[in-house]
Amino acid sequence: MFDMSKMMEKVREVQEKMKAAQDSLVNITATGESGAGMVRAVVNGNKQVISLEIDNELIKPEDKEMMQDLVAAAINKALEEVDVKSKEELKKSTEGVIPNIPGFDFGNMA
Repeated sequence: MFDMSKMMEKVREVQEKMKAAQDSLVNITATGESGAGMVRAVVNGNKQVISLEIDNELIKPEDKEMMQDLVAAAINKALEEVDVKSKEELKKSTEGVIPNIPGFDFGNMA
C-alpha cells in the first residue's frame, strides 16, 4: 500500500539534500586560460567570476581588443569546466536519494 507520509518525508529529504548541494557549489571552482596562460579566470559553481589575472605584457592600449577577446575566452572556458564539476557534485550529493533516471539533467537544478 502507498504510504503518503513516507513519500512526503522522502521529498523533504531530497529537497534538503538539493539545497545543501546547491549551497556547496560556491566552494567548487574552475580555472580557464587563454592566450597560452596570459589570461586566467577563476569561477565558482554559482557561475561567478572569483578572480581574473592578466599578464602585464597584454596591458597595452593597442592590444585592447585582443585582451577583451582573451578575457572572454578564459571566462567561458572556466564556466564550461565549473558546469561539469557542479553537475558531478550535485549527482554525488543526491546519490541514493534521487533515482538514476536516464536523461535526467542535474544541470537544470543548479
